[in-house]
Amino acid sequence: MQDVKSYTRIVNGQPVHLAELGRPHRQIALLIHGWSSSWYAMSPLMGALAQRFRVIAVDLPGYGESPPLSKRTTIPAYVDLLADLLVDLTGDPVILVGHSMGGMISLTLALRYPALVERMVLISPTISGRLSSYINMVVSPITVLERFGLGSLLVSVFERAVVGLTDRIMRPASFADRSGITSEEHKRLQSDVRRPGQGRVRAECFFAMRANNLSGRLDNVQVPALVLWGAEDNTVPLRDAGIVADEWPEADLRILPKAGHWPQFERDDTTRRQVAAYLGLPRFSDDLTTSIEDGEWARIRETAQFLAHSTLGDELNVAQRMRLAAQCRQLDLEPRKALVRTGEVGDELFIVQSGTIEVWSSSTPGQAADLLATFGPGKTVGEFALLEVGRRTADLIAGLDGAVVLGLTQSRLLALCEDDAVLGSQLLWNFARAVGRRARLINEQRQRILDKRDTDPSPRATRPLLSPEPEPVPQRKLDMEPVR
Repeated sequence: MQDVKSYTRIVNGQPVHLAELGRPHRQIALLIHGWSSSWYAMSPLMGALAQRFRVIAVDLPGYGESPPLSKRTTIPAYVDLLADLLVDLTGDPVILVGHSMGGMISLTLALRYPALVERMVLISPTISGRLSSYINMVVSPITVLERFGLGSLLVSVFERAVVGLTDRIMRPASFADRSGITSEEHKRLQSDVRRPGQGRVRAECFFAMRANNLSGRLDNVQVPALVLWGAEDNTVPLRDAGIVADEWPEADLRILPKAGHWPQFERDDTTRRQVAAYLGLPRFSDDLTTSIEDGEWARIRETAQFLAHSTLGDELNVAQRMRLAAQCRQLDLEPRKALVRTGEVGDELFIVQSGTIEVWSSSTPGQAADLLATFGPGKTVGEFALLEVGRRTADLIAGLDGAVVLGLTQSRLLALCEDDAVLGSQLLWNFARAVGRRARLINEQRQRILDKRDTDPSPRATRPLLSPEPEPVPQRKLDMEPVR
């Protein structure tokens, strides 16, 4: 991962520590940690998100390196502060990624300031504010004492006497039995819990979450969201996931096995893959932390916008088209340039972005080639080669004005389907419809040509009726170099 930039920003007189990664002119993704934590809680996602976004992870006041608020800590107080921060940073809607209490903060921000938020990713968010029975029985008594300072003293004394006391108390609530979190990550998370001086804000947040119960309000959330939950979460119980399912059916709710309250650490690859798919990160899950240059990013955005009007991009949302666009290579063809030749082995589908691509029957010595069809912007050609990885049965030639085409190989398509099942299903459906239309088109064309030849044996009768050009293109031999 790139080096994280760390700095403090003053928002309405309140110092707020931020950790930043990514290019400064891109859309902001604001990452919000949970109870007794810091920006580090969101660090497993920062490298992946920096592909596409300017990633800013915040230390909420009272946690990490941010001093506490001058007034009592409440969820609305955090929300208003973060809203002011976003207004200072950007004039565009942002992406919110919130964990635990940070998920409740994200939801509350989306309810109070919907114009500031484009979409959200919520990881084990607290909805009702009532944490698990284990937290309430074992942890909350210490938290209540911390409100008056006594709890912090008791914990520190026992921690010195019995090393790892807080680890043993918190681990059953935090992690799954088969958790994939490393010992180094666990130590860093626990150091945030042990950070001195945050007893008061931790106690205030415990009661602030209860006071901000979102049950009965989720049907008012207009911002789309992906909601991830560890199947063994013993901090924010799965009963809160039931509230999401009942009151917010538009949310994309997913339960992750072998994960507790920290899926971003315990199932880091799976969590990154889910987030990457939902937010339309261009790269696959095995290459998520590789940055994308501005020129390439501009091409991907332009291509994604075009794909909305293409056969293959039908019914895909913006994030899905972004992922598809990143897998396509772009080819600029001069007029009459050959894209592929008959007999060449290939597995690449082509989408016409501008200009036209003509399909010609192969020419042999002493025999002219026939123009079989012409395809304009948004149309696909080469589906059968991608499906069968066989030899091409026709020449694909750029039209008189040249063409720009997008190439998608079979390996890229299959990898995209494996990485993103929802996108893959829609892509394969679009592909099947394109193949079906192409087969029907070929059959209709063949029948028309046969019918025409029965009544008119002139050369004009060999011209297909599918070419959009008003005048027939004479038969000719093709002498053009293929694209390499």
